[in-house]
Amino acid sequence: MATILLITSISPLYATADFVIKDIRIEGIQRTDPGTVFATVPFRKGDTYNEEKGAMALRGLFKTGFFKDVQIKIESDEVVIIVVERPLIASVDFSGLREFDRDTLLRALKEMGISEGKPFDRAIIERAEQEIKQQYLGRSLYGTSIVSTVTPTERNRVNIKFSIEEGPPTRIKEIQIQGAEAFAESTLLGLMDLSTGGWLTWYTKNDRYSRTKLNGDLEKIKAFYTRQGYLEFAIESSRITLSPDKSSIAIYIKIREGIPYRLTQVDLEGEFLGRTDEFKSLINVKLGEVYNSEDIAATQKRMIDRFGEYGHAFARVEVRNDIDRVKGQVKVTLVGDSQRRVYVRRINLAGNFKTRDEVIRRELRQFEASWYDAQKITRSRELLQRLGYFKDVSIETVEVPGSPDQVDLNVSVVESATGNVSLGVGFSSSEKFTLMGSLQQDNVFGTGHFLGIQLNTGRYNRTAAISTTDPYFTEDGVSRSIDVYYRTSRPFYSSLDSYQIVTPGASVRFGVPFTEYDRVYFGVGYEKTAFQGTNGLPQHYLDYIERNGSSSQYVPFTIGWARDDRDNLLAPSKGTLKRINTEIAAFGSTRFSRTNLQYQHFIPITSKVAFGLNADFGLGTSVGGKDYPVFKNYYGGGLGSVRVFQQGSLGPKDLSGTILGGTKRLTLNNELYLPVPGAGNDKSLRIFAFVDAGNVWAPDENITWKSMRVSTGLGLSWISPVGPLKIGWGKPIKSESTDKIQSFQFQIGTGF
Repeated sequence: MATILLITSISPLYATADFVIKDIRIEGIQRTDPGTVFATVPFRKGDTYNEEKGAMALRGLFKTGFFKDVQIKIESDEVVIIVVERPLIASVDFSGLREFDRDTLLRALKEMGISEGKPFDRAIIERAEQEIKQQYLGRSLYGTSIVSTVTPTERNRVNIKFSIEEGPPTRIKEIQIQGAEAFAESTLLGLMDLSTGGWLTWYTKNDRYSRTKLNGDLEKIKAFYTRQGYLEFAIESSRITLSPDKSSIAIYIKIREGIPYRLTQVDLEGEFLGRTDEFKSLINVKLGEVYNSEDIAATQKRMIDRFGEYGHAFARVEVRNDIDRVKGQVKVTLVGDSQRRVYVRRINLAGNFKTRDEVIRRELRQFEASWYDAQKITRSRELLQRLGYFKDVSIETVEVPGSPDQVDLNVSVVESATGNVSLGVGFSSSEKFTLMGSLQQDNVFGTGHFLGIQLNTGRYNRTAAISTTDPYFTEDGVSRSIDVYYRTSRPFYSSLDSYQIVTPGASVRFGVPFTEYDRVYFGVGYEKTAFQGTNGLPQHYLDYIERNGSSSQYVPFTIGWARDDRDNLLAPSKGTLKRINTEIAAFGSTRFSRTNLQYQHFIPITSKVAFGLNADFGLGTSVGGKDYPVFKNYYGGGLGSVRVFQQGSLGPKDLSGTILGGTKRLTLNNELYLPVPGAGNDKSLRIFAFVDAGNVWAPDENITWKSMRVSTGLGLSWISPVGPLKIGWGKPIKSESTDKIQSFQFQIGTGF
């Protein structure tokens, strides 16, 4: 029957001789613009009509997707185009949606042509069901069923509804690795992100199967073996078995280990720009040791980068292994191919819809019309990523057609939200409840300027501040920061009606880049500090007020230096932070100087274990024969200092036991970071063991080991949605009977 109808509908095409078209009429059109039809058909009034043009018209009109049926009839010398329009989609909705955000699925469907106002096509709807199903499979929800309902409405429109029954996630019940002899199966399983159920998998979701994750885990296993010299290691198969009720998955991996090989020789062949000795110096392997693919790959990358520094953007270094299976030895030959030297013709930017071009270009170390330099390009990407304005930064090298010695660089960025408004309540073991509010914009109007407004209330410290930073106050990259603030503080462990110290002030600070990694800071400010109230004032403070008055005004000058190459600011595992800052108040009713030095160093022990060292030293001295101001004293103890001892409790005390603070402070922190069992490779949640030492001393006291306080314990660090959280529990190793001990401490937003 379908065949008969088809022949009937197209038979006029083959039964009509060629003729000159006197008129063209369109019937059945309702919403579609008639101009769309006329623009699609390959003939006009006055043209000669033939069978070929008729067939082309049918194909073109169907291809628009606007019509469910199209016919062409010939009446005398007129062409009549009869169309049946597809319904339009009036709405797209979901029911039973929990795992995904509704807007996320709507955007995905829109890319497939399913959205309000688009023509309806049943075939696309069926593909959409499969696409949504695949999204759920990616999250290990194998029991998900999806049913689409199409409901016709007035004016030839339809409503589409996807009814989703998600069901529980399918969890990994078993992972087996077959063929492992050199290493225990448990060792190999520990390399994988995927795992069977554990006490923490509700957080990590590592017990949910994902093909992408499995492929990544297989690569980790392969890399592990090749680092141990197993050059012929192979993954022979990997398969999954789904239980009949779709509630669990078993993963079976079969491997072939081979034998380990020792590296006996590394040679260079090919073209190395006449700098063979220079490239040989980049080889960092130990002959006679077990072959390590990671060392070879690192050497290969260093050579390619060195080629890039000389402008050879497309250089290659291939690795050729000559294996002696009888002796278990391998000789490596690195074959260099320098290719041609090129320079950068143009740098194109894309993706910066808000951020101005100049904000991106001023971070680029590779310039247009200059020789290509891979090191400068890598540094440019690092600087753009450190801005914090972009989720992703990529720099692609593109050859210029017809110009073999030129390339273009395409810099693509994906912008992220740089504004933050927060209102909340915090709680810490020292400050109790704290109200916090802030307005922060890191990229104001796309200029790269920072603007921040902060309000913080606490039992002992309160702050209201506004600050702004222009990172490129000058074209040379000198930054300028302005701060205006109003701070109040009261002594730790005092009553709420005791005295307080009030400090309004303002400052301006400049940062001068001396190298790519070093920056020197200098600035000037104005502060006024006053004691309000006398209740609870220690005699030491009363004596100071009697000699110097209850109010002080001073102009502090600051100068400092910083160098930071840590791999992560919140959860570092390698790198170093060094900084020194000196504040000198040489003018005003109060004169003093304060110098602070900090050194942090992080050492990766394994891929999951790291050691961190932090040393912090502060020294305050009087200037010009004036008394050192008591309100500039240092305090110690608590998180961020010597843990286990109560916050701010270390240092000199008067006869009543009131903590006075001191002019010298030394803090030493040692932390060993360990993965949380069941958390896989997630570094946002880590266990740490710590040993802390330090104290605070008065001007007439010497820093000695005897006077130091030492503590040890365990803790948990978590990069939570509201900020870094640290929880610590421990006990003192070296203490005095008068010390205030607090075994359990926690705080959100704490530093080291």
